[in-house]
Amino acid sequence: MTPTARPRAQAYAANAYASTGVTSGVSGASPHRLIELLFDGFVDAVARARGAMRHGDIEQKSLYITKAVRIIDEGLKGGLDLQGGGEIARNLGDLYEFIIIRLTQANLRNDEQALDDCLSVISPIHEAWVAIRPQAS
Repeated sequence: MTPTARPRAQAYAANAYASTGVTSGVSGASPHRLIELLFDGFVDAVARARGAMRHGDIEQKSLYITKAVRIIDEGLKGGLDLQGGGEIARNLGDLYEFIIIRLTQANLRNDEQALDDCLSVISPIHEAWVAIRPQAS
């Protein structure tokens, strides 16, 4: 990321994070931490959608799946630098698009396997992101 792109990316990540309704820990968070919080919020939203699905609560299921879609689409996918990020960014974009499709299918069909598919795709990315967390000086 270029030095001039860094402040823009940080502002974008903070705004995307806030717009998805995931709010704790945003103030003063680094761009890296903001992305980590988006991943955490996604996992939480999917878990809550699964619980609502199991309880037959259609309204809550839809609410949490919509939240998960927004985190992926507006937060993670929306923050990709497709020009500067090259093939990695394009591949992540494709994975995020797959997750959005599977979340939509999960919502329409009450399909827990689709939720599992989403988590199985996002988990290694989330774990890798946490593993490269910058160390505090």
